[in-house]
Amino acid sequence: MNPFDLSGRFYLVTGASSGIGRATCKVLSEGGARLLAVARNEERLRQVVAELAGGGHAYECCDLGATAGLAGVLRGWAQAHGKLNGFVHAAGLQAMAPIKAFDVEAFDAMWKVNVRAALELTQGFRHSEACAGGGSVVFISSMSALAGQAALSGYSSTKGALISACRSLAVELAREGIRVNCLAPGLVRTPMADYMRSLLGESRMAALEALHPLGFGQPEDVARAAAFLLSDASRWITGTTLVVDGGFTAQ
Repeated sequence: MNPFDLSGRFYLVTGASSGIGRATCKVLSEGGARLLAVARNEERLRQVVAELAGGGHAYECCDLGATAGLAGVLRGWAQAHGKLNGFVHAAGLQAMAPIKAFDVEAFDAMWKVNVRAALELTQGFRHSEACAGGGSVVFISSMSALAGQAALSGYSSTKGALISACRSLAVELAREGIRVNCLAPGLVRTPMADYMRSLLGESRMAALEALHPLGFGQPEDVARAAAFLLSDASRWITGTTLVVDGGFTAQ
């Protein structure tokens, strides 16, 4: 039996309409999994589902930062589409600002999507109505949680919180056969990176890429790491953070 095979599995992916979330849906479907794609934009979700390999995929429109009771919402999705073998929380918000311009509202918005949603979704997933038995949870953190960068204190604190939460959840949920891990990507060519480029300019982005020995990554690089953490090939890995950053934090 191939421990990397995801055939017959059913996974939820948040932030599925673009970037790492979209690539994760694609990679998991190619591995044989069925997907429940979650994001805010219905048109883009339909496009994603139409591009996936295999069949039986579904989508749900949801603003994770504005939806109350996400644990119950996830259980409802599972009742409608089938019990889940795990999920990837790839949805995230980023705001860049030096501490002198710290914006409480922007930080609260990031916290709701990046951290609170992750905890609520995990709360819902562990319920017998939603979980197919055991399973794997993957949070998308960031290298910003591990290496300091100017003007990212608010964002990096939310991503660092995911790493801390992952460790505690891994210990708590091990008795239920649920593994919880994080990925910490470096800078990946996504719409979020385009947003950074618009703020920093081409020359500063080039300097930032030079700090990645292997250059900037592609969304698929992170998606394949997520597929590994969801698969049985990682059955003895929980509570850890896998760095996928092209060598940025190795220096």
